[in-house]
This record gives sequence, structure tokens and C-alpha cells, in this order.
Amino acid sequence: MTEEKDDRIDAVLNEVGPRLRRVRRDRGVTLAELSATTGISVSTLSRLESGQRKPSLELLLPLARAHQVPLDELVGAPPTGDPRIRAKPIVRDGRTMYPLTRQPGGLQAYKVVQEKPQQEEPEPRVHEGYEWLYVLSGRLRLVLGEHDVVLGAGEAAEFDTRVPHWFGPTADGPVEFLSLYGPQGERMHVRARPKKSG
Repeated sequence: MTEEKDDRIDAVLNEVGPRLRRVRRDRGVTLAELSATTGISVSTLSRLESGQRKPSLELLLPLARAHQVPLDELVGAPPTGDPRIRAKPIVRDGRTMYPLTRQPGGLQAYKVVQEKPQQEEPEPRVHEGYEWLYVLSGRLRLVLGEHDVVLGAGEAAEFDTRVPHWFGPTADGPVEFLSLYGPQGERMHVRARPKKSG
């Protein structure tokens, strides 16, 4: 039984190299470019793809991150048959975030529910990335640079997170919205309607 199990493991490991080569070539990336992104030497990557080097988590994790694919896709793990995401909600400062994606790196999606503003006055912050918001219910106040807008249900906004920004519910009550956050360049083209004056 143990020998049979070892054979199955060896068979899975033997498929990792060709799969890594296929994923890299499908994305049009050279070994040198992948080496620069992951910090893994070209010779190690080449030996890994040719099957001369056994895959390890130390090598596979940066490769999965660089290719923006789940680790189980690189190792050819059998499908679980259940596509549902069972991530635990993240609760922080009165804001509950439900993860809608499970792969590391790349685009991250959350459903966010917030009962009341986190603070009296907005404190805009900056960081790397790009964000997209879509309001499901309630009203979401977005302070972005010089703009101060309110989004209602069905409205969306997108922005570069290097611009000072803050968002949260208005005094009207709780808000429920989707937040998609990705590295710079993963831009979605939608706009917020400016807040009506008066």
C-alpha cells in the first residue's frame, strides 16, 4: 500500500515540471523574466521544468504568486468538486469583510458590510494598488483627493490607491458593497457619479 502511495506521489511530482513550463509559455514569459520576478535562478527554474529538480514549497510558492495561479493548479491537485469559497470573515474597526477570492496575490475581492463610520472625520490614506467599489445597499461616502462623493446602490467607483482616499457609510445607516483590489494596472473602467451640490 505504501509503495502504491509513493508511486502516486512520484507521478504527481513528475507532472509538475511540464506543467510549470506550459504555464510559463502560455503567459509568454522567459526563464530570465521569471527568475527576475521570483528570485529563483534561471538554472534552478530550467532544472525544475525539465524534471531534473524536485519541486518544493520554497520554489512553488513564489512561482504560483508570479503566475497568479493557485498552488494546486501548479501541482495538478485533483479538483475538489466544490467551487465554494469558505474563507472566514475579517472583522476590523466595525467593518466586516467577506473574502470572495482564494488565490494569493493578484486581484482580491471582498463583500464588505459596515454599520457606522469608522471615525468622525475621514482620514485619507495612500498605498500601492488599484481599487474598484460597487455599492449593493445603503450609501457609501468616498473621499478621494479633492473629491467627496456619495455612491448609492448600483453605483461604482474606481481609483488609484496612491491618491489619498477614505470610504465608509454615511450617517444614513449601514452600507454593503463589493471591493476589488488589485496591483497597479489591473484597472476596471467604471466611474462614480459626482455628488449633487445643494
